[in-house]
Amino acid sequence: MTTPTALCAGRVAVVTGAGRGLGRAHALALAAEGARVVVNDLGVDLDGSGAGAGPAQQVVEEIRASGGEAVAHSGDIATTDGAASLVATALDSFGRLDTLVNNAGFLRDRMLVNLDEDDWDAVMRVHLKGHFLPLKHAAAHWRAEAGAGRLPEARVVNTSSGAGLSGSVGQGNYSAAKAGIVGLTLVAAAEMGRYGVQVNAIAPAARTRMTEQTFAESMAAPGDGGFDAMAPENVSPLVVWLGSAACAGVTGRVFEAEAGRITVMEGWRPGPTVDKGARWNPAEAGAAATELLAASETPQPVYGAR
Repeated sequence: MTTPTALCAGRVAVVTGAGRGLGRAHALALAAEGARVVVNDLGVDLDGSGAGAGPAQQVVEEIRASGGEAVAHSGDIATTDGAASLVATALDSFGRLDTLVNNAGFLRDRMLVNLDEDDWDAVMRVHLKGHFLPLKHAAAHWRAEAGAGRLPEARVVNTSSGAGLSGSVGQGNYSAAKAGIVGLTLVAAAEMGRYGVQVNAIAPAARTRMTEQTFAESMAAPGDGGFDAMAPENVSPLVVWLGSAACAGVTGRVFEAEAGRITVMEGWRPGPTVDKGARWNPAEAGAAATELLAASETPQPVYGAR
């Protein structure tokens, strides 16, 4: 157990998809560091079906039992009304909003040739749209605060994935959505910095409902009572720091977090290049590309390749 440091004392945090798994761990960790928390969860099944307020309320009760302050929000944050009410819940309940942790999501895995359009749309909706709309409404509030002379120390933590950074076989919809979240993070960081908003993303690896079935063996808790490398609580300390005022100046970055490891991810950047100074013909372009590939770093393998 780590000792709380009150890193988020006085702050109000919203966490989406916080009824279970990573989101629950983030909400509890933020509360332990002094934040008042809005716990959002639609209460759906692993594939997004069904709904219920139970999971969010259970986390609220856990936080309150530990002496913290929290309220539940069970709205659909992938709708304009749901996202707007999420921000309104923070303002109505606690009078402010400082941190937004976008975490909600589910899976509908298929190989591309078997992936239905509905499954593509549903995963894009919850992951990508479910990041965009809460970010949009929170950012509008923070921009208004800055315009009124109250420059916030606002923080957004988005949730990407190794699948979004390197691809994952059988997860074309999920990988595309998670890659889109990285792009959204970079744009939001560039646009919102003038209003006192920092936006970063994490690519976590942990045991959740989405991973414990697909990667059951590697995600299993140790039977000997040793360090549980895949516990979602291992990711939350980085989220808490990124959601606090202590990370001043850190924005537009992507971090991998797994077990006891934190990695700053270095994304697309120019590698080997050649300039003919004139138009190539196809054969010349192919020869040049082949030489450049030979001089470049070998990409990481796609997750789940088989």
